Amino acid sequence: MNITGLRLFHNHMTIEPVLEIFGHYHQGAVARMREVIFEEFAKSDNYGLIFTYMWAFDHQSDWDYVEQVSSLFKRHGADIYYAELVAPQEIRLQRNATENRLRNKASKRDIEASNQRLIEDDKRYRCESYAGEIPFENYIKIDNSNLSPLKAAKMIKGRFDL
Repeated sequence: MNITGLRLFHNHMTIEPVLEIFGHYHQGAVARMREVIFEEFAKSDNYGLIFTYMWAFDHQSDWDYVEQVSSLFKRHGADIYYAELVAPQEIRLQRNATENRLRNKASKRDIEASNQRLIEDDKRYRCESYAGEIPFENYIKIDNSNLSPLKAAKMIKGRFDL
């Protein structure tokens, strides 16, 4: 069910085809595919786009990437909204094996390997912002540990009046 009327572009929509074609993750191909989609969508008459992204807050390159994508849409007159969803690792590991995730993200189907990547990413990156760290006016942080996707979407819709 679409709560916001916005199109969804989750990060694995570019990751999965690249994995299938190259046989491994190829960052340059993923980045270029995303760039084309962002540019074309920003020029279109579509109402809006939700993009999901694992943001490493302790890496300047991720901050730069978020700014680059945001600027592209702002140049076309778009408003940008940021929603940070957080949950403890144990809950994210449980979600890693849900039917929807496995259906839409082939690279997650080897659950053991996928869980190991999640654990390693948590060691390597800080994927939750500090209090007051996000400077954007249109920002919300939601601990969705005990929330359904529907409830989280309604909270985002209400916060930004979408």
